[in-house]
Amino acid sequence: MLKTSLTRPALRSARPHHLQALPRLVNRKFSAFPTVTRTSSLAAARLLSTYTPRCSASATATTSTPSQPDQPQPLPEVASDDLPIISQDGRQVAIGWDTRTWSRFHNIWLRDHCRCPKCFHPVTKQRLFNTFDIPKDITPLRVESRSAGLEVTWPSKEPHVSLYPWSWLQRSSYDPPLPRKDSSSNEKILWGSKIMQSPPTVTYEEVIAADDRGLYKWLSNIYKFGFSFVSGVPATPEATEELSKRIGFIRETQYGKFWDFTSDLAKGDTAYTTLALGAHTDNTYFTDPCGLQLFHLLSHTDGTGGATLLVDGFYAASIMKELHPEAYQLLSRVRVPAHAAGEAGSLYTPAPPTGYPVLGHDAVTGELVQVRWNNDDRSVMTRLEAGEVEKWYDAIRVWNKCLTSADSEYWVQLQPGTAVVVDNHRVLHGRSAFDGKRRMCGAYIGVDEYRSKLAVLSEKFSPGAVLQATKDLPEANVNGRSIWNPAL
Repeated sequence: MLKTSLTRPALRSARPHHLQALPRLVNRKFSAFPTVTRTSSLAAARLLSTYTPRCSASATATTSTPSQPDQPQPLPEVASDDLPIISQDGRQVAIGWDTRTWSRFHNIWLRDHCRCPKCFHPVTKQRLFNTFDIPKDITPLRVESRSAGLEVTWPSKEPHVSLYPWSWLQRSSYDPPLPRKDSSSNEKILWGSKIMQSPPTVTYEEVIAADDRGLYKWLSNIYKFGFSFVSGVPATPEATEELSKRIGFIRETQYGKFWDFTSDLAKGDTAYTTLALGAHTDNTYFTDPCGLQLFHLLSHTDGTGGATLLVDGFYAASIMKELHPEAYQLLSRVRVPAHAAGEAGSLYTPAPPTGYPVLGHDAVTGELVQVRWNNDDRSVMTRLEAGEVEKWYDAIRVWNKCLTSADSEYWVQLQPGTAVVVDNHRVLHGRSAFDGKRRMCGAYIGVDEYRSKLAVLSEKFSPGAVLQATKDLPEANVNGRSIWNPAL
């Protein structure tokens, strides 16, 4: 949940609504870092229109949380001596969690989600029961409250009994959706330039340790902050490649698999020059941009410059949404085509060719989930409506000011031995111009490989409320994974 010490109306009146006032506004917000903005996945959409500003630079690190009496709270665990109330009609089963909170589950939905070994393979975690054999008007013979969960007996040649754990039903409730017991590991932390005071970092030895705790810490950093440093990495391409593989498969593109390059234009991209690069995300010309990008400076001789730039795109977007909501909506709606055409043997454009909006949102929750922005790779804007052309250019001008604000830009001079990984769907990167010979190496890793590894390690080191509540149920854990895992 967002923490703030200044109400939203006070924020609006504190500074004029234009970006010339932005540096002072944001500096107040992060004047006492590492106290930062947090959000759970449930509240992420709400976060991106809210701030945590400070009243003054001398404010203490402790922040107050405004009371939200109407904000629904997660339900407590069901106690064996206080089971939910159950009622049913011809179409659905209703569960009364307390006197004010009910969930309704359709009969066909419950039958379809039976997790017994006959209906759901305990090893492969795949559905065995044929959904299309369920009668449209199916009605339970009996429903009962048990300490382990809701027990439903279905009509069949042989009586079929399904058990649905209470915690799983709370998590899966759709009528209505219920607040979830998300742990702190599911929080995202927005940041500005003051993060330089305490950037997320793990050591190489932690990451390569066989127990995977350091790897989980590293990936959790990336999830929360959108990036993380790894210190103490041997300054060799071999060690850096192995570091990359700790996360997952390296994604091969037109630039190769694992890169080891200098500014020799070996590839037709400005990354292979000494030119400055503004804040951008990679692969806007792909339908599926890479999830993570790892960089490691191996050496820089006979020259200076080449500082690395990192910008939290979600943080910049939150500023834009607050001060310029119409511009934010334009960048969330207008599709931007892109291309990669510097190599004679390849020409990449996304599918569909009209591209994707700069700001991508979850279609269900409205949460901001992806930033796609590289003005250098942008193609011809042929799909703009005539009445929106100037408005769109005004919007990207505002976006650029948010990205280039001194309070958004985090500059760091990388040194051999320190690698950095960025979430390419959130954090933009760039660099200053340089001279001399600068040798870099790195890799792309797919977002699905990253999310999979983080999910596996979360099961191991930070299981959620459902996994904790169901761990002792019969036949719940087979082949190392619970059949009640909310991801299934």
